[in-house]
Amino acid sequence: MQSHLEYIITENALQNKTIIITGAGDGIGKQAAITFAKYGAELILLGRTVAKLESTYDTIIENGGITPTIVPIDFKGATPKHYQDMVASIEGQYKKIDVVLFNASILGNLCPFEEIKEAEFLEVNQVNLSSQFFMTQALLPLLKKNKLASVIYTTSSVGRTGRAYWGTYSISKFATEGMMQVLADEYKNSGLRFNCINPGATRTTMRAKAFPGEKPDSLKTPEDIMPTYLYLASDDSKDVNGQSLDCQPQ
Repeated sequence: MQSHLEYIITENALQNKTIIITGAGDGIGKQAAITFAKYGAELILLGRTVAKLESTYDTIIENGGITPTIVPIDFKGATPKHYQDMVASIEGQYKKIDVVLFNASILGNLCPFEEIKEAEFLEVNQVNLSSQFFMTQALLPLLKKNKLASVIYTTSSVGRTGRAYWGTYSISKFATEGMMQVLADEYKNSGLRFNCINPGATRTTMRAKAFPGEKPDSLKTPEDIMPTYLYLASDDSKDVNGQSLDCQPQ
């Protein structure tokens, strides 16, 4: 069996698939959108900063991809009603969703547990957990219409083993893994699958904030880790459910 780390997707393997990506304006989310479009997918780009989403949009068009849809949304302030209305609008245009990649996350400050501020704890968990919870709830009726659909959450090594000073972010990722496992178990007898993906040390703005002294050239780029993303987006992973996959060997 081909490893997801070296997965090679066939040309047009994502043709006729409609894919939602959160945090599609930058870093891994932007690269995933460009990569999925390259293999025939139709993209719905979600994020807070319209200019960044437009940059992703432009690159997809320049590469000959299908015209994507931009959906500006602020995950810090969005309510369950916002997600329900958004999904209703998407359903009116697309009829089905094949893949959802929950990529948007914020880091918060790295500090001792006893110094974590209430506002920061609530904000990080709002973006990294609550927004995904409510958006998943809103999307489930649409996802269940598919014979095969893949929902991908983004985790971290600190979402499996707690790390000192990473309290807020770590807790949000532990909860994300737990949510994924609950959903995977509930839908294990359907064509709907839920998994997590751990990018590992990747050359992104968030990584630079967490490790300011690190040399960016020593890290994998978002493009380098796309095989695992392509694997979970493709039908080749239709039997993979409830797993947490690493993009880089641990």
